Amino acid sequence: MTIAEAQREVRTEFAGGFFGQAVSSVLWFVSAALATWSTPRSAIIALVVGGFFIFPVTYALLRATGRRPGLSKGNTFGQLGMQAAFVLPLSLPLVAAAATHHLEWFYPAFMVALGAHYLPFVFLYGMRIFALLAGILVGAGVFIGLHLREPFALGGWFTAALLLVFAFIGLVIVWREEGESK
Repeated sequence: MTIAEAQREVRTEFAGGFFGQAVSSVLWFVSAALATWSTPRSAIIALVVGGFFIFPVTYALLRATGRRPGLSKGNTFGQLGMQAAFVLPLSLPLVAAAATHHLEWFYPAFMVALGAHYLPFVFLYGMRIFALLAGILVGAGVFIGLHLREPFALGGWFTAALLLVFAFIGLVIVWREEGESK
């Protein structure tokens, strides 16, 4: 299997990242809502604990929509996907350190970590759009953290909306590719 074939399979099977990003977007919306109308603590707990369920919920949605939530045995990119998936949880101590120092840095620090998490997706999916997503997340996280610390939930709302937009962009890219191959 060539790299291009492996990337095409990842794009097709995972719908250009649509399901994972949509699930993540919902989680970020829930967290931002809690940050806005409840407490920062409840928002943080929701995002961190809920993050551990993104993978199983994404796989359930893939199965429910008739997609095979996995790659063929000849595609070793599943290993790369697993490594990319662990970037974010392994970055949480850094997010915690930032938020412990300044609570209003929680979302911006998480945005930077999330951007780093999405960078390997450029190669994994063979989709440069993930570089743009990573760049926007990192840039916005740094900007919000340094210049727009209030309201606390701003980074949460921004990230939720951004993930939803990019989920649909990825899906449209895959639909177009599938249409061209027919």
